[in-house]
Amino acid sequence: MASSEVTSSQPMPARPTRPNLAFRRLRGRRSPAEFAAAVRRAAREIGERVSCDARYVGRVEAGEIRCPNYAYERVFLHMFPGRTLTDLGFAPRSSVRGRRAHADEDAPPAPPASRAAATGETPGAQEPYDTQNHETYDDFEESDVLRRAFMTGGATVAAASLGPIGPAFDAAAAGRPVRRAGTSHAHALEEAVRRIRLLDDRHGADGLYRRASLPLRAAYALLDAGATRQATADRLHSGAGELAISVGWLAHDSGRFDDARSHYAEALATARMTGDDGLEAHAFCNTAFLARDAGRPREAVRAAQAAQRVGRSVGSARLMSLLALREAGGWAGLADRTGCEQALARAQVLYERGPSDADPEWMSFYGEAELEGLEAQCWSTLGDWPRAARHARRAAQLQDPHFTRNIALYTAELADDLARGGRPDEAADAGMRVLDLLDQVQSSRVQTMLAGTARVLLPHRRATGVSGFLERHASVPRTA
Repeated sequence: MASSEVTSSQPMPARPTRPNLAFRRLRGRRSPAEFAAAVRRAAREIGERVSCDARYVGRVEAGEIRCPNYAYERVFLHMFPGRTLTDLGFAPRSSVRGRRAHADEDAPPAPPASRAAATGETPGAQEPYDTQNHETYDDFEESDVLRRAFMTGGATVAAASLGPIGPAFDAAAAGRPVRRAGTSHAHALEEAVRRIRLLDDRHGADGLYRRASLPLRAAYALLDAGATRQATADRLHSGAGELAISVGWLAHDSGRFDDARSHYAEALATARMTGDDGLEAHAFCNTAFLARDAGRPREAVRAAQAAQRVGRSVGSARLMSLLALREAGGWAGLADRTGCEQALARAQVLYERGPSDADPEWMSFYGEAELEGLEAQCWSTLGDWPRAARHARRAAQLQDPHFTRNIALYTAELADDLARGGRPDEAADAGMRVLDLLDQVQSSRVQTMLAGTARVLLPHRRATGVSGFLERHASVPRTA
């Protein structure tokens, strides 16, 4: 318990952080993003919900999180049986319980009174962690501010969960005056980006896009309000840019290409205003993908090459690998097999250099499955159906179960490649597997691919399983 001598007029002195070397050793050769994915998998195994990502892992290893909240504690002890929190490099919970955040602009909001009344929790008594400048609450994972904003579940619940993000966002979105933004606002903005990405991974974009405009509008209102510290302002700009890309992707995946183009352009402008090379590379990366899907392959090549020029400064081989794949997709759209093969080869070489701490947080989706899936799309565009099918099958087999939407996408790609390659029975079987996922995934991209496969299979109704697939596909409601 904090000493009674510590009062609001006598703030607790900052405590220098110590790197958590024990936790870093446990991560081993995995990148922060790969380790974060392992944490999320372990959480699902025991029925927990955590939004662990590369940034959280970095904060733990830097010593900023002295003791995890209870959900993370259960997950970590499940991952490393026989060890205690101390063995994992954390401070005993008794040594941090009860510390209060400084009452300044950087302090995250206390739990709402309604939650305190419902749970018996004392406001301000959540588990904290030490940062280099002040003590604050442990990772909004337990914060009602975000828990009520981003619940998980079915696609309908996911869409509804993009409601209010918290007091700061609510005020900004409603057009009410917002005071200078602090690090708590930056935390909330970054968490909004993570939760949108997690929900998209599980459910696809169609049920999320319309709801996502609220946090984006609030993010830019917070930028207009300004921040007293440059570091906070930089985080707000980066977070707003990443959120614009995430919302743009929701528009992109749900077939709203003009909206997506606008959001990506907004992110690109934000990146250039602040000199954020990583954000600029991300915006160009998504612009290239959109141009390919919109039938502008030459623009896709140019945008991917621009992304590679600015992305070199990030120092991530995995980022450069993904950008090479974006370029390959453009060359495929131009029917330039040689250009496509050269870009694919470059992407493979860069990927094999392995993960690094420089890999951007947003690239947590990019693993071997995505590499295979994007290569499958290239071969499909070039009309090499057997080769495309091999890569699509491998992508679906390799995909982490967390990425439900991608499993549906790769399997839909497989079904289409098999159908066009003259294997209707196998195509119907793969199509059935996609239909099984549509109660969890709402993606216009997946539905459009499946509709194309159904058209290709129409002349093959008598092949094994085709009639059943066509009848079931015809009964599936289409996303508005």
